[in-house]
Amino acid sequence: MGLFSMSFAGGSFILIGAWESLISSSSSSSSSSMKKPQHFSVITLISTFSLSLLFIVDSLYSLFNAISSNDKVGSSLQLQVLAISSLFLLFSCLGLLNFFSKTQSFPYPLLNLILLFSFLEEFLLFHLHLKDPNGIENRYYDLMLVPILICVISTIVELFSPSENSGYSKLGRGLGLILKGTWFLQMGFSFFTDLIAHNCELKYKSRGNFTIKCKGHMDTHRGGAIAVLLFNCHLAFLVALICGLFGVFGRRFVDYSKYQPLGGEVKRRGESEASFVLDSDSDDCGNDEIKQDDIRAIERKENGVVEMTVNGYGSHSVN
Repeated sequence: MGLFSMSFAGGSFILIGAWESLISSSSSSSSSSMKKPQHFSVITLISTFSLSLLFIVDSLYSLFNAISSNDKVGSSLQLQVLAISSLFLLFSCLGLLNFFSKTQSFPYPLLNLILLFSFLEEFLLFHLHLKDPNGIENRYYDLMLVPILICVISTIVELFSPSENSGYSKLGRGLGLILKGTWFLQMGFSFFTDLIAHNCELKYKSRGNFTIKCKGHMDTHRGGAIAVLLFNCHLAFLVALICGLFGVFGRRFVDYSKYQPLGGEVKRRGESEASFVLDSDSDDCGNDEIKQDDIRAIERKENGVVEMTVNGYGSHSVN
């Protein structure tokens, strides 16, 4: 893959993820009233079909280039990419058949299961993508595991509870695809342009098998640190973008009529509790004193004892 291929793949992932995040609101609002789980969007399936087909074509081209260059590692790597792309292509084909075919109907959990296997195989590909243990590109591939893991978890949630959490799972998968797309763009510019780390250079073995070598040990550590810093910037950008979009379009999806200020509620609750405590204490004390006086008076009358007091001092009892 080159700069154009990775940029096109990254832009496609961003668009698919944005669409998944957009339709997640409608899924969450309609899942409570629908007993059947919603199917995947036609736009998502068509986009996945087209992107998977392009990945297959690119992998076949890289495979033939690796065979001509006698690169066995590159050949095996492209076979793995072909397997993953074929799974995504199968998922999209079966999903499109559910929409356009009146005789064939594949269950929704089956499509989710195929999608889950696709993400899991992609996760293993980037996790075991160690062509060169000393290459800087391995740090970028390790950070790619984060958005793929988000997609895996979201698909598992949708697989086991499709009707209750379909909106949240689509939103999580959409955000994971957006982060995956932005990181694809970053890898393309970091690998194939002058934005690569200082004192590091790209070396090809075949079209799909390359490594980034640095001159010294400190240069290697600096290149890895730059990769982590860039990924943190991508995460911060994604969080800021989500918060901004939610602030602008939140009124369409959130009912603010039932919102009550937390400060006023706490203040009213504190005042009511304080007045209740003071009133109850004074009432209890007064009632206790009255009850004690009544009990003493009754006991004295029963015993025939009359108590005489003078000016509140001293007392004389007469039998």
